[in-house]
Amino acid sequence: MVVGDFPIELDTLVVGAGPGGYVAAIRAAQEGQNVTIVDKGNLGGVCLNVGCIPSKALIQAGHRYEHAQGADEMGIKTENVSVDFSKVQEWKGQVVNKLTSGVESLLKGNKVDIVKGEVFFVDKNTVRVMDEKNAQTYTFNNCIIATGSRPIELPTFKYSERVIHSTGALNLDEIPEKMVVIGGGYIGTELGTAYANFGTEVTILEGQDDILLGFEKQMRQLVKKNLKNKGVNIVTNAMAQGVEETDSGVKVSYEAKGETQTVDADYVLVTVGRKPNTDELGLEQAGVEMDDKGLIKIDKQCRSNVDNIYAIGDIVAGPPLAHKASYEGKIAAEAISGHAAEIDYHGIPAVVFSEPELASVGYTEQEAKDAGYDVKAAKFPFAANGRALSLNNTDGFLKLVTRKDDGLVIGAQIAGANASDMIAELGLAIETGMTAEDLALTIHAHPTLGEISMEAAEVALGKPIHTV
Repeated sequence: MVVGDFPIELDTLVVGAGPGGYVAAIRAAQEGQNVTIVDKGNLGGVCLNVGCIPSKALIQAGHRYEHAQGADEMGIKTENVSVDFSKVQEWKGQVVNKLTSGVESLLKGNKVDIVKGEVFFVDKNTVRVMDEKNAQTYTFNNCIIATGSRPIELPTFKYSERVIHSTGALNLDEIPEKMVVIGGGYIGTELGTAYANFGTEVTILEGQDDILLGFEKQMRQLVKKNLKNKGVNIVTNAMAQGVEETDSGVKVSYEAKGETQTVDADYVLVTVGRKPNTDELGLEQAGVEMDDKGLIKIDKQCRSNVDNIYAIGDIVAGPPLAHKASYEGKIAAEAISGHAAEIDYHGIPAVVFSEPELASVGYTEQEAKDAGYDVKAAKFPFAANGRALSLNNTDGFLKLVTRKDDGLVIGAQIAGANASDMIAELGLAIETGMTAEDLALTIHAHPTLGEISMEAAEVALGKPIHTV
C-alpha cells in the first residue's frame, strides 16, 4: 500500500464504528476479509457514547437514588439522602470509557485497521477520507455503510444551551428543578423517568393520543400510572409551538384541547425522532438509491442497489435499535463472504427501560390476527410470582401469543421488572420454532422472574398451576 497521492486499496471498508459498524467489521475479519473501519467520531457510535449505554447508566443511578429514599412497607427507613450529580456523571463516563476502549481492543484484536476521518464517496469503489489536516483516497471491493442517525431538530425549537436533545440531557451539570420533554416515545419516556427519579418536575408533551404507541395499551397504562405517581405531567394531543429562552430557563408554549398553554422549565428536551446520516456522504456519486426519508434501500442481505455497497442500522428501514444494527452488520459481512445469510426481523425484540420495563418480540395478538393467524393469547401476572413479590415489584404481566392449531410461539409481550432480560427467552423460542409445550416443559429455577414464561405457557396449554 502506498500512502499519499495514490489510493490505498482495501478489501472491505466499513463506514461508521457504532454497534452496527464495529460488529460488521469484526465479523467480516472473522470471515477472512481484510477490513478497515472509518469513523469521524468516537468508537462505539451514538449507542456507546451518547445513547444506549450512558442513558441506562443514568436510569440506573436514578433508580438507586429513588430506592435509597427507603421503603416503609419493608421496614426500611432512611434520612437525608442526597445526590452528588457530578459524581453520577463521572461514574457514567467511566462506564462509557470501559466499553469504548473495549471496542478498540476488539477491533485491533481482530486485525481491523482503524481510521479517523470523514468519508465522502467518489464513486462505487472509491471514497475520500478527510480529517482536520489530511485527505486520503481509498478504493475498496466492498463497503458496509453504518453511519447511524442524529436527533431531528424542530424549526421552532433550535438546539441551544436550554433547548437540548438526548445527548445534552445525558450531559447536564445539574439536576433540573423542572424539565419539559417534547415527545413521549422511548427516549423521552426513559430520560423523563430518570430525571423524575432524581426529583425533577417533568412535563411530557406528546402530539399523539398516547405515549409509547409502539406497545399495547395495557402495557402503556402501567407506565403512565407509574409516571403519574412520580408527579410527571403527561399531556397528549399536545402540539408544541415554540420556546422563549432566558438566562435561567425556558417557557414552552403548546396547544392542547384547542387552547394555547405555557409551561416554565429549566430545560426543554426534544425527542421527536431521529434522521439518518446519509445526506453528507456523497452517496449520489456512488449511485446508491435512497427513499424520501434518506434511508438506503436494501435487499435481504443488506445490499443496496449497488452490488458491492451494503447498508445497516439506522440508515435503513426499521426501528433504530442498536441490536438490529449489530444483527444486520453480521448479515452484511457474511453476505460479502458468500454465505446465504438473510435478515429476518421477526425475532428482533423492542425494549423500553421505563417503569415498569416494557419488552416485545414477534407478533402482538392484534398483529398476528391481522396477518391471518388464528391465535391464543395467554397472560400471567407478575403479582402471582414469588420472586416479584419478594422484590416488592409486582406491577405487570407476560403475554404469550401462540398459534391455536399447534401452539407455536409467534410473539410475546412483557411489562414488568427485568422485562429487558426476560424477553430473550421468548425471542429464542420464536427463533427456534418452540411451542408453548416446549416452554412449559423447560424447568425454570425457583423463585425467579423467569418462571413467568413457563407459567404463561401453561396458561396457553389450559393447565395453569398458579392462576385460575
